[in-house]
Amino acid sequence: MSSGAGTSATRGLDVRTLGLVPYAEALDLQRALAEERIAGHIPDTLLLLEHPPVITLGRGTKNTSLPIDAESLRKRGIEVVEIERGGDVTYHGPGQLVGYPIIDLQQHTPDLHWYLRRLEAMLIAALGSLGIPAQPREGYTGVWTSGRKIASIGIHVRQWVTWHGFALNVTTDLSPFSLIVPCGIPDVVMTSVEQEMAGDTEVRKAGAAEGLVQLVAGVVTTSFRDTFGF
Repeated sequence: MSSGAGTSATRGLDVRTLGLVPYAEALDLQRALAEERIAGHIPDTLLLLEHPPVITLGRGTKNTSLPIDAESLRKRGIEVVEIERGGDVTYHGPGQLVGYPIIDLQQHTPDLHWYLRRLEAMLIAALGSLGIPAQPREGYTGVWTSGRKIASIGIHVRQWVTWHGFALNVTTDLSPFSLIVPCGIPDVVMTSVEQEMAGDTEVRKAGAAEGLVQLVAGVVTTSFRDTFGF
C-alpha cells in the first residue's frame, strides 16, 4: 500500500487509503471521524491502511489468549494496546490490509448481527474475486479458507455509527500470530492471500506489478461498495 494518503468519494462513500499508520494514530482518527459521522458532518467512510506490529486486546480477551506478558512482547518490537472493540486478541502488522468502516447503520440496517455477517460476506466476495474460496465458520466471527483463518473482524458501535472493523492477511508475516491465541481460538491456523494464491500465476503477476496489498485494497473497496449498496 502506498505510504501517501489518498481520498476518493463515490455515491456517499469516502474511501481513504492511508498507508502504514501507527495504531494509536489510526484509533484517534477513527474516534474523531465517528464523532463527525454521528453529527452528520461527513458521509460514510472507509479507512484502508496497514499497521506496524501491534497486538490489540478487545473487550472479550481471555487471560489464556495472551500467554506472553505485554512487556516481553514490547521488547520484541510489538506494541500491545487495550481497546474498546468487541472480540478477543489479534495481531496487526505490515502486509495486512486493515479496514475501518465509519458508517451509520441507521442508513443501512441497524442490526449488529447483520453488520458482522455483511462484513464477512464482503470479504468472502473479495477473496472469491482473487480466486480464493472462503467461508464463515459457525460459532465464530471472521473468514476462513480450507479450515485456515484469513481475516478477523472486531467492531465497536455508538449511536449506530461503527468503527474498528476487519483485518485481511495479504502478505503478512504470520509468525507473530504464534505469540498469541488469535481471537481466542485454540489451535487456529492463520493464512494469507499470498499463501493461498501461490499457484495463481495471473494474480501473482498482477500483484507483483501493482503491489499485492494495493491490488487487494482495490478488490476489497469494490466488494465493500457492492455489499453495502454504495
